[in-house]
Amino acid sequence: MSTVGDAVVIAVDGVVDLAAVGALHGDLAQAIRRHPGATLIVDLDGVESIDDAGLGVLMGAAATARGAGGDLQVVCSRAALRARLGSTRFDRAVDVHSTIT
Repeated sequence: MSTVGDAVVIAVDGVVDLAAVGALHGDLAQAIRRHPGATLIVDLDGVESIDDAGLGVLMGAAATARGAGGDLQVVCSRAALRARLGSTRFDRAVDVHSTIT
């Protein structure tokens, strides 16, 4: 975990699938508890692939962050992964950016 301005950045790497979502869920929940009201930026640039379980964890964390007065955004510059976020309409529920600004 790191920070950029007032936002908390969580970098994720590897394959985000059913086997990995427990750890991701824990990391996101911990960040929301430690930084209530903050914007969490989930950096997916190191992610090779993400399945529906991974997207579900991100959606749930976005709802939890918003319920705590914060927000969750995603950073992803890889075209294939951005296409997946678009085809699942994930990008309509959560802001997806190409870079951390």
